[in-house]
Amino acid sequence: MSNKHGGRFMNPQPMGMPELFSQLGLESDYAQIAQFIQHHPLPPEVRLADASFWTPAQRAFLQESWQQDSDWCELVDQLDQMLRKAPVKH
Repeated sequence: MSNKHGGRFMNPQPMGMPELFSQLGLESDYAQIAQFIQHHPLPPEVRLADASFWTPAQRAFLQESWQQDSDWCELVDQLDQMLRKAPVKH
């Protein structure tokens, strides 16, 4: 069984935000995800992968997810939207 992503097998397990956070090396329980989103609002002029809070490895993963239209792409887009809706810290 191949897919549009270079003939690799698709992940048979459904992927969600906890799996994305694990892939990024971040705490992946829902409370930690909510806290991360609350503490990392993203201004409209900053691309997700360019945000200052990512490590170089996290930044590369996010960029590759978009460029390669990977299985993670939809979740990365969701994370982008969530960070932009986060209340701005004062």
